[in-house]
Amino acid sequence: MRAVHRFTVRAHLPEALSALGTLATNLRWTWHPPTQDLFASVDPEVWAAVGGDPLRLLAEVPAGRLSRLAKDEDFLARTRAVDDDLRRYLTVPRWYQQRQDEGGLLPASVAYFSMEFGVTEALPNYSGGLGVLAGDHLKSASDLGVPMIGVGLLYRSGYFRQALSSEGWQVEHYPVLDPRGLPLEMLTEPSGEPLLVRVGMPAGRTLRARIWKAQVGRVPLLLLDTDLPDNDDDLRGTTDRLYGGDADHRIRQEILAGVGGMRAVRAYCALTGHPQPEVFHTNEGHAGFLGLERIRELHQDHGLQFDEAVVAVRAGTVFTTHTPVPAGIDRFPVDLVRHYFGEGTARDLVPGVPTNRVLALGAEDNPGMFNMAHMGLRLAQRANGVSELHGGVSRKMFRGLWPGFGTEEIPIGSVTNGVHGPTWSARELGKLLGESEMDSGAGLRGMEPVSDSLLWELRCSLRQRLVDEVRRRLRHAWRQRGASDLELGWCDSVFDPDVLTIGFARRVPTYKRVTLMLRDTERLRALLLDAERPVQVVVAGKSHPADEGGKVMIQKIVQFADQADVRHRIVFLPDYDMSLARYLVSGCDVWLNNPVRPLEACGTSGMKAALNGGLNLSVRDGWWDEMFDGHNGWAIPNADGVTDPNRRDDLEAAALYELISTQVAPTFYERNTDGVPGKWMSMVRHTLATLGPRVQSSRMVREYVDHHYAPAARSAKAVATADYQGAKEIADYRARLSAAWTWVKISDTEMSVQGGGTPLLGGQVVVRAQVDLAGLDPSDVDVEVVVGRVDDSDVLHDFVRESMHPTEAGGYEATVTLPHAGPAGYTVRVLPKHPLLSGPAELGKVVLATS
Repeated sequence: MRAVHRFTVRAHLPEALSALGTLATNLRWTWHPPTQDLFASVDPEVWAAVGGDPLRLLAEVPAGRLSRLAKDEDFLARTRAVDDDLRRYLTVPRWYQQRQDEGGLLPASVAYFSMEFGVTEALPNYSGGLGVLAGDHLKSASDLGVPMIGVGLLYRSGYFRQALSSEGWQVEHYPVLDPRGLPLEMLTEPSGEPLLVRVGMPAGRTLRARIWKAQVGRVPLLLLDTDLPDNDDDLRGTTDRLYGGDADHRIRQEILAGVGGMRAVRAYCALTGHPQPEVFHTNEGHAGFLGLERIRELHQDHGLQFDEAVVAVRAGTVFTTHTPVPAGIDRFPVDLVRHYFGEGTARDLVPGVPTNRVLALGAEDNPGMFNMAHMGLRLAQRANGVSELHGGVSRKMFRGLWPGFGTEEIPIGSVTNGVHGPTWSARELGKLLGESEMDSGAGLRGMEPVSDSLLWELRCSLRQRLVDEVRRRLRHAWRQRGASDLELGWCDSVFDPDVLTIGFARRVPTYKRVTLMLRDTERLRALLLDAERPVQVVVAGKSHPADEGGKVMIQKIVQFADQADVRHRIVFLPDYDMSLARYLVSGCDVWLNNPVRPLEACGTSGMKAALNGGLNLSVRDGWWDEMFDGHNGWAIPNADGVTDPNRRDDLEAAALYELISTQVAPTFYERNTDGVPGKWMSMVRHTLATLGPRVQSSRMVREYVDHHYAPAARSAKAVATADYQGAKEIADYRARLSAAWTWVKISDTEMSVQGGGTPLLGGQVVVRAQVDLAGLDPSDVDVEVVVGRVDDSDVLHDFVRESMHPTEAGGYEATVTLPHAGPAGYTVRVLPKHPLLSGPAELGKVVLATS
């Protein structure tokens, strides 16, 4: 029979052990080995059985064991020591506080919005890389002392659990999660009632959500949950699944994440005294509606008009895009957006925000669609991609929002993603490569006394641990597929701890090409079964339930791996999560990544492998494009210029086989007299020394603080002073600019070589032009000459800019040093200019000379 209702009973701890409850609910334990060791010592067998989850451990360990521990002075002393360490961690000034002492203007608080957070498998609120990145972001913010609040949704079924059918087809299962059994605390009013946020819905309905708080070290993570009896049934299911449902369900989730998330932040800060955020960081466009809620606040609380409020919102907002293709952007039918934000449908959702202005924020080329990324960019003064390459891809993809500007001028920068070292470094290596040492730039100096043989021994032990886990999981997966133990004896000999091990694990959309290795199955089989230099491959990953193409790819891998002659050398492990990922990134010798370039915005699993001494074998996409140096792994050649996708895949697969057979495997198996692969270990050491500091999320968060959060806080303060006088001034400036801009004209441009003769590299030319500012003051604009290379279409590249100054004759002129030899050109343009703008391209306005 099935239960009518589900609930969770938490363990009642003896008073002497009360600190264990605090230690179990502060998720710092997920990256703090002494806390993990303390819980493991409570009952090692139960600890292993519950997968290292402290709350489940305390719920399942026998009461008698807890009673004995409450009288065990050695255990109590260890508990006090770990508890005291946590208290110090939460209170001692850290990097951010030291930065504040330097006198720089840093925000008192930052709100970080994401649709998913992968902090730990004990809180299954993530699907893949985006969520794990968000979790690592919070962890490093905590380690650095950045005063951050995470904001997202709590999904009652999380993301799906994955199994395989007997035919190798992905089967999804959605577990029911009880928040009371998770490391969460429900926020309550002083009366003890749940603290609720309310969001207006069409037809006069109200969506209610309670707020659960996960404590990620020093950072509170607020998660909204709509599974309340007071909600109508359809509204109650708003937070049922991550990335599930139709467009109507999805937009409700995103309205709740943005509008409801902002209200949750305000309520939490009012309840706890936490500083209200000054900077708002949206991790992808999902929570972009938070900008509308902030516009509503500024209208109601400060009387700002819409355009004035937009200025204030933009100043303090940072937008990060992870999308390298337009098809990956969240878009909704305009009529659906109007249904939720239109007058007379949900007046109390964002009152004071005109519907036509809402729709304009998400406008794109297709007038019938509302683009969440476009809204994110229009409501953020600072935007970035997640690798250098992706920053360039994003500038090209969104250049339509800044017509008339060169691609390199589009105001979208890049902050390359990173991974949280203490979470992803194997403990054995973590003792040598702690994040604090990597942060200081120590690199491998602390490892100089460590011999190659000892480091190799560590790598071999990690590979052995992975082999043991592969065998355990493979047997379990086959049982789920209907096999009996009697026919699974072969699972005990799958994989060899002495064989070169390649890992491929990630989400399975088609562009990541999990099946590229199968392009020539005979060549793959030859690599796997080579008598002298064999290779073994472990594959894992989930396909979105609606992605039939991805599921087909998984089935093809599974069916190949099922074949009796190769099943000891290649496996597919279902239900990829953070727990499995830790075994893979620490135990694999090589991390394989072969997406279609440039469709991998960043990718971080290869970074985790590098932190553990794994070498990357990857297409030069995402982070690998900027960090590959020829000694930290191998770059799979790209079939650039080949437009036929089948031929491209054939060529790149052939290059992959060739690399493995002629470079990767020989280097791994070439041993010194002591049995250690000297050249391989040289590459491992180089990887740890050079990539170790660069792939850390602490580096990433420091870059966000220095280049995004601090400037955003300064901008927000500048427009908010004197009752938002700066915002009003910019809004008035934009209005004057818009009224005159159509009539601004540039004419009679001419160039002369200074001193006469032929233009020479390094020589100077004088450019003159007549400019009609249509009533604008000269101080309102910057008139520039732009000189650079030209292509066959006369498009300027690699250009330099020089501001022109007014002349007595009523024109403008400037002297420019010629930067390039060869075909060159110039133009003159007029740009907005105001001290409160972040740059000349911010408003997307430019007037170019026509002749």
